[in-house]
Amino acid sequence: MNITNEELGNRITLYAVISRLMMSEVDDEFLKSIESNEALLNLFPNYKNWDKRKEFSSSILKERYLDVDYTNLFLLHLVPYESFYTRDDQMIESGGDNPVIELYNALDFRVELDKARVVSPDHIGVELEFMYMLCSAMEKAIEADDEDALEELFYVQRGFLLDHLLNWAPMYLINMKKESRTPLYHDGAELVMEFLLSDFQYLSEKLNITLPGTCGSKHKK
Repeated sequence: MNITNEELGNRITLYAVISRLMMSEVDDEFLKSIESNEALLNLFPNYKNWDKRKEFSSSILKERYLDVDYTNLFLLHLVPYESFYTRDDQMIESGGDNPVIELYNALDFRVELDKARVVSPDHIGVELEFMYMLCSAMEKAIEADDEDALEELFYVQRGFLLDHLLNWAPMYLINMKKESRTPLYHDGAELVMEFLLSDFQYLSEKLNITLPGTCGSKHKK
């Protein structure tokens, strides 16, 4: 399967950035990692041009604006958990019956809920981190010249996007963008939405799977 180091490197970087953005409040290290990389900063255009960035230090931005916005979007007014959107009773499934647990366990992905400051493994930040882990595993498959493992990882990633993230995250992200009070989270919501859709298309093309409304080869079973 043909995949370039640049393609994989970009996917790893983006999943690392967006999973960290969604997982917990930002810190100085995260902000500096974005601001020191012009390509990454350009993905947050409104944040890049935010007048308060020029007026205040990162620590003040974090304390006065960004932490407040994160709390509003992820802890108080919105619910960033898959089970809330997919269960009829809108309850967050934090136990072993959560549908992502079996997949996480099968691929040896462990979620430290306390460390991540989430109450359930189907938090959007954790699901994005799972995609990051799968992308990182592709590096090892390429290094080992294991084509079968690489192809399987493509299928797992596409399936996870289809069955999980794309099944609910757009609803949350639309609300997140609407409710955001800072450019960082406004841009972040838009970035995650666009990237998930484009990554699903990318994975489908790599697997030679035709998406509805597009031209191409037949579905590969």
